[in-house]
Amino acid sequence: MVGQARHTPGRWRTEQVWIGGGSSPLNAEFVPPRNERVPAAVDDLIAFAARADVALLAQVAVAHAQFETIHPFNDGNGRTGRALVQSMLRNKGMTRQVTVPVSAGLLSDTDGYFAALTAYRDGDLAPIVERFAHASERAIVNGRRLIAELREIRASWNDRVTARSDSAVWRVADLLTRRPVVNGVLLRDELGISTDHPRRHIGPLAEARHCRRVHRPGA
Repeated sequence: MVGQARHTPGRWRTEQVWIGGGSSPLNAEFVPPRNERVPAAVDDLIAFAARADVALLAQVAVAHAQFETIHPFNDGNGRTGRALVQSMLRNKGMTRQVTVPVSAGLLSDTDGYFAALTAYRDGDLAPIVERFAHASERAIVNGRRLIAELREIRASWNDRVTARSDSAVWRVADLLTRRPVVNGVLLRDELGISTDHPRRHIGPLAEARHCRRVHRPGA
């Protein structure tokens, strides 16, 4: 979002915003609370998200809906609210090693998703919780399929990469299935590989066209 006119990183919005309706809130689909109420509303949301006496998936659904209702930033609230979902799932221990694509399930039916948010704002929590439940089920199925496909891709590299069986190249190949962007520092931190000659470990994979080198300007 860098370079966008309304991007104010790290700061709550300081003006009234609305969703839809063009240049006037009169015909807006939704008008969030006034900007003066945002800090206290976010504090309340954080307190709710920290509770341990609420069914987890319902808690995540309500926290997401409340975040979108507060609309605390000038822009990027949808993306940040979906990131909040993943953060809470990880924080609560429901996910440990992967990012479950719940957002993809939510946004597969945007009209239904927005209707559920509207129902939440009218005091009916059931629709948004139900949508999260269905999206989570689809996310698990899609996540398992993605993992299977990644394993198939990784297995196909064995016959196309030229390296000794004990070479660190294979560990780098395994790392790429979960960290698609790597550099020398990451290889050192994740695999204990020296940063002196990272190309020695990445080169065979690049030659087999399983990855490509990207040079940073000035590097």
